[in-house]
Amino acid sequence: MTRPLRVDAPPQGVYSGPVLDPKTLLEPLGLDALYVTRPENVRYLSGFPHPEDAQVLLTLEGAFLLTDPRYPEAEKESRIPAKVLRREEKEALLKELRGRVGFEAEHLPYAALERLRELSPVEWVPTQGVVERLRLKKTPEEVATIRQAQALAEEALEHALTLLRPGRTEREVALELEFFLRRRGAEGVAFPPIVASGPRGALPHAGASEKPLQAGELVTLDLGARLGGYASDMTRTFALGRVDSTLRRAFDATLAALERALEALGPGVSAKAVDALAREELKRWDLDRYFVHSLGHGVGLAVHEGPGLSPYSEDTLEPGMVVTVEPGVYLPGVGGVRIEELVLITPSGIELLSRFPRGWQEV
Repeated sequence: MTRPLRVDAPPQGVYSGPVLDPKTLLEPLGLDALYVTRPENVRYLSGFPHPEDAQVLLTLEGAFLLTDPRYPEAEKESRIPAKVLRREEKEALLKELRGRVGFEAEHLPYAALERLRELSPVEWVPTQGVVERLRLKKTPEEVATIRQAQALAEEALEHALTLLRPGRTEREVALELEFFLRRRGAEGVAFPPIVASGPRGALPHAGASEKPLQAGELVTLDLGARLGGYASDMTRTFALGRVDSTLRRAFDATLAALERALEALGPGVSAKAVDALAREELKRWDLDRYFVHSLGHGVGLAVHEGPGLSPYSEDTLEPGMVVTVEPGVYLPGVGGVRIEELVLITPSGIELLSRFPRGWQEV
């Protein structure tokens, strides 16, 4: 097996997207300000490593991070000017807003919006996807961080292979994956690791359970690391010894669908069309009805973000996008297979950020 790239010095700083002129966002929308509350968007605009406890206010005069006295170092941790405010100070600032102020309709709770309306009688304008559209294409610095997060995940996966033995529970393997990533310098897991063995492999998002691993089963491991705010994501399916021909055929079909999709991937390609090719390949094996989710999704500050690779996507792939390609076959009561690669769209094609071997492997 080719060993994954080791990351001996994970980045300690926080990187996010480029510094932006707020006018370039606000003026086309006819807004005087935009109140950003979604944590991934707050971190993207500011680099602040505690975005769940902060907001960004974009105005025609500039951008400001708003947080509270629990974070006295915010000015040092943010790439944009930070205001550390007590509740009454923050409310006084919001009362000074004028004109048309946008809010993130897909994130801000209704009760919070009503409170804002009480505080500031401006015209609150719902917006969708304003910052998310900026996040679709990653900068070289963002790609470098994702690449390192992926390398950490692959180290963890290699470690997990030493644990895949009959009698060990799925939960034990999942916990060891988390501990390993923490020990190696990751902020944590990008999402709770999926460890699904035997019939539970037919559940695409099965949480790790107390089920013991058994010989003759397939085991699916889906994991990612988080580093500098950015996530990675990958899946491999392994055989615990010899398995029956039905499961091996499901694996071969999934691998064929993955490779066909990867061959088609590149700049200017319709995301919907790539999804269709994977399903077409599975149909050749008469297994397409057992592929029950989309082919892939974007990865960045969120582990699931745009663009989407699905039958319903209207996205066109562009250089700088980072996406997963993850076909699966899920046979109820029998088992399942998923193989997932993390891919960077480049000007001339693609680059695999995931390097772990994806072929058939018995452990």
